[in-house]
This record gives sequence, structure tokens and C-alpha cells, in this order.
Amino acid sequence: MSNDIIQRLMSHHPRVITLGLERIERLLKALGSPEKKLPPLVHVAGTNGKGSLVAYLRAMAEAAGYRVHVYTSPHLVHFNERIRIAGRLIEDGELDELLTECEEANGEEPIAYFEITTALAYLAFSRVPADLGIIEVGLGGRYDATNVITPALSAITPIGYDHTGFLGDKLEGIAGEKAGILKRGVPGVIGRQREVSAGVIAAEALKLDAPLFRIGREWQVTPTAAGFRYQSDLLALDLPAPALVGAHQIDNAATAVACVERLRAINFAIDDSAIVKGLATVDWPARLQRLTRGPLVEALPPGCELWLDGGHNEDCGLALGRVAADWSKEPAALSLYLVFGMLTSKDASGFLRPLARHARAARAVPFPEGHSAYTPDEACEKAADVGLDCAPANDIGAALEDLLATQPAPMRILICGSLYLAGAVLERNG
Repeated sequence: MSNDIIQRLMSHHPRVITLGLERIERLLKALGSPEKKLPPLVHVAGTNGKGSLVAYLRAMAEAAGYRVHVYTSPHLVHFNERIRIAGRLIEDGELDELLTECEEANGEEPIAYFEITTALAYLAFSRVPADLGIIEVGLGGRYDATNVITPALSAITPIGYDHTGFLGDKLEGIAGEKAGILKRGVPGVIGRQREVSAGVIAAEALKLDAPLFRIGREWQVTPTAAGFRYQSDLLALDLPAPALVGAHQIDNAATAVACVERLRAINFAIDDSAIVKGLATVDWPARLQRLTRGPLVEALPPGCELWLDGGHNEDCGLALGRVAADWSKEPAALSLYLVFGMLTSKDASGFLRPLARHARAARAVPFPEGHSAYTPDEACEKAADVGLDCAPANDIGAALEDLLATQPAPMRILICGSLYLAGAVLERNG
């Protein structure tokens, strides 16, 4: 059913995308303004860590017994992953009925794929009681289709270079778009930022009288041997390491704790034990995920490890590079090899450069159909630009087979470069 749904969603897509909220506002009005009938919302923007923040916050709120609506993008394997209604993924039958309702309300007007998807999600959420909603921005912020709500809390994760075709190639401008989710008088939780982004966010918040709760200012996070310490003027917690792997996940988890602290101020009873349980039970596939079963794993010799990550920009490459550096310091460390594919809209060399110094070699694979991506030969050229030995492969399976045939086992293999590729890998691996 999901493929049929996606085809219908895409059939309404305008030929030229213009940033703006007019189309989504028109459709929502025709649907009876469901965005005004939602529980208290947390609206999340940023370049990196948005999905992880959403996952932590959902896990913590659900551990406290709250029913939570969640809207995220993109999906990895099934479209249904984008819309979680009070704790469960939307079902195919519901999708079909709600899309029909949205199509009838929209008539023959142009509507972008993400716009009609967002309207559908808000309509679904408006009809099922929940205590909290967490909404992830799709692209940018100011003109993103999700930005028709007045949340109880805004959150902005680290801002970097991505979607430059839409948002521009200046960090100041990108930060301005992300800061566009801030609302008058609504608190904003702000993750770690470069100085220029922090300045843009602060200026926007000042105009809107939106109180900011910023890492390094109103709250602090310090890694510890057991996990991390979170501290603000009113709260000090020593917490275990989150279930998601990587030093960057400490910041993401702490940002979720900062959001919980703000939610407590509006009478959400998410206690310390729920925070700890959320850190332990959080699940967010393709974010430095070790694959432990499935045909791809079973094809590897004993002692090999297979990892998957959907990161696709320079900051993600830096985060993965730090993880690879830690791996290299392990006793009897496994040699690291990359299997990757990337969209042509991404800076492949920028992504690969921090990993190149830690990886022995790479294999470039074709991208899932329907996307403008580097061919394996083109991807190998990008790898060569940063000094990474790379060879093309026909698909994921062939890349793994080639590494096993030409490199000494056991080894650690990281499949990376795109969430779309990660979704294809998860689907192939069952």
C-alpha cells in the first residue's frame, strides 16, 4: 500500500517548488484547520540531530506514561514510519482514507508532496487524543510546511550546510531559515551552534520575546565515564550513556533533557526515572546502528561488524570521523572499510574527508532509483579527492563480497552517505 500512497502523493506535486506556506494553509483551512486541534507541541528544526532529538524526547515522554504523536521525515523503508499516532505507526487503511479526504479538500490545486503529507499527519493527529506532539521540520523552518503551528516549545539542533539549493550557501541565511520556527513568547531550546548561527537565533528570539534555553549558556552538558552530566540553574542530573552510539549523541540526549526541563515548567510530569528509561530504550534506526542479524550480516565471516548510518553532510562526516577515531583506539581494533552512496546535491568530499584518515578503503554503490545521485565511478572520484582508495560495485551485496575477497578479515564495515541508501539496506536486510 505504501508505494501506491507515495505515487498518489507525488501526483499532485507542482513542477516548480516555491517556498511558502500558502498552499498548506489553504488545504488545512479546507480540512477544518486540524493544526489548531492538537495537543501541546514541540517543534524541532536544525541540520543534524533532529531525528535523534525527536526519538529521545518521545522515549522519555512515553516512559512517563504520556501518549505522543510524532511526525518525522524521511522514512527509511515504509512511508508509515513518518506518522506515529499516540504511540503506533499509522496503518495503511488510515493512510488511504485520510489521503482521499485531503485530495478531495485540495481539489485540482497544486500541492507539494511534503505539504499534503503534513496536512494528512495533522488531520490524523487531530482525531486521536494524545498528551504531546513532536513535529520535525522537513526542510529549513520558516517556510517549511510544518510551520503553521503554535508550539508549546521550539527546539533547534546544530545548524550546518545542507539543502543549500533551497536555503542558500551562507550559514547566516540557513540559520535564519531554521530560526523561523521560533514563535512569539514561546521558549526555544537550542543545541550546540557555531557562533554565527547562535547570533542569528538570538537576534530572532529577541524580536519575538522568545526566551532561549541554550547549551553552554542556560544549561550545560559534560561527558562522564558512565554517561553525561546535565546541569542548569534548577536541575543537575548524572545520567547513563544513551543507547544511540557516538559522542555526538551525548549532545542530542542532553538537548532532549533540556526540552523535558522546559516541559516540566508547563506541568508535564516526566521524572528523572523516565529520562533514564528513555535514554536506555530509545530506538532510531540508521543512526550509527550496528546490524546484528539478517542476510547481509550472516554473509560476513565471524568477528566482522556491519554498521549503518544515514548521515550525509560535512558535520555528519565529522561526527562519524570522531567515532572512527575512537574505534581505532580499541585494543585489537578492526580495520574500517566504507560502503557508500550519495546524492549529487551533497558535498561528498566534505562528508568523506573526516572518515578518509581512518578507513582502509571504500566501495561506492549505485543509489536507490528515483534520486539524482553520483554513479559509483563518480563517487570514487570524490573519494580519491580526499585520499581514500575506492572501487565501484554493482550493489551493496557485491560491495561486501568484494571487500571480503580482497581485504583481510575480520573487519568493520560502515555503510553510509544517505538515509535513502540506509533505508534500502534495511529493506534488503529484512
